[in-house]
Amino acid sequence: MEGVNTVAYGQYMPKEAPKEKPRRGREDWVAAALDALTEGGLEQVRVEPLAARLGVTKGSFYWHFSRREDLVAAMLDFWEEAGTSAIIAEIGARGGTPEERLWALWRRTSRDPRLETEMAIRDLARRDRDVRARVRRVDDRRVAYLRALFLEVGLNAPSAEARSLLLYSLLLGNPFIEASHGRVSRARVLERAVGELLRR
Repeated sequence: MEGVNTVAYGQYMPKEAPKEKPRRGREDWVAAALDALTEGGLEQVRVEPLAARLGVTKGSFYWHFSRREDLVAAMLDFWEEAGTSAIIAEIGARGGTPEERLWALWRRTSRDPRLETEMAIRDLARRDRDVRARVRRVDDRRVAYLRALFLEVGLNAPSAEARSLLLYSLLLGNPFIEASHGRVSRARVLERAVGELLRR
């Protein structure tokens, strides 16, 4: 265009704003740490790989945690809360007979996608005394909850103790069992197994 300094004009064209890095909260770091633990063990729960996974700098980590051990502790806290306290509260809020609550607990936890994370934490517990103590505390609480429900069903104390352990073992052990059951589906066999445990 005549009389227009195109160079000067170009200097006033709006420039694309620099893209901000996503902000990540404490919960994002904990979730990423649990994913990393599940995929590759505790060795993968390190600040730099997690920062890369989250698309942030290491500075984001130190905004929420003082050191790596704090992240590991937060990760275990979340596992204990989400996998124990929250589920117990959820089943309790449903109400119903103790048999109905036991069935609800089975159906809620047997399909939980976090079972792989559960196994990763238990693998870590084999080598870490503090994690082993945490897992023992969680197991005690979970089995105690099952025991209380079986007692509500009307079983005597020895039967309630045995069946609470059997049901808990079934929940944790089933993912490792590859056995086939002929023309009967695994889901059907599991339903029958739980039904047997609930028989008075």
